[in-house]
Amino acid sequence: MKKSPRYSFCRDVQVGEGTVLHDHVNLYKCKIGKNCKIDAFVYVEEDVRIGDNCKIRPFVFIPSGVTVGDDVFIGPNVSFTNDKYPRVRGEWNKLKTKIKRGSSIGAGSTILPGVTIGEDSLVGAGSVVTKNIPDRAVVAGNPAKIVRYKP
Repeated sequence: MKKSPRYSFCRDVQVGEGTVLHDHVNLYKCKIGKNCKIDAFVYVEEDVRIGDNCKIRPFVFIPSGVTVGDDVFIGPNVSFTNDKYPRVRGEWNKLKTKIKRGSSIGAGSTILPGVTIGEDSLVGAGSVVTKNIPDRAVVAGNPAKIVRYKP
């Protein structure tokens, strides 16, 4: 980690060499790979795994159960969820979400729990991902639908 954030909360975090954490981040019991850039106002919960060479823009929320592969871009204001029916009391049914290598998620998108975003895929800005996305697919909309495939 290149600089020590002054107004951040980082507890039990593993951070790879060359990774830059900007100020005002909250990181709990997660693992961040090498050469990543984590911008301000990013919140990452426990047991999240972020691969190498990732860029996570401001105001992103990543809850428990999410795995981010290598070379992934997550645009500003992206929110992941981990329970389809969250509630204030009782047990949560946390589902696993996987973002595969080389994927990009556009600004303001919402990723529902239990989905896999395929390798080298692209999620258009403002999309709501409710189902798995195949490798190399370009998706957009609410709910996100395949627009085309990358060559």
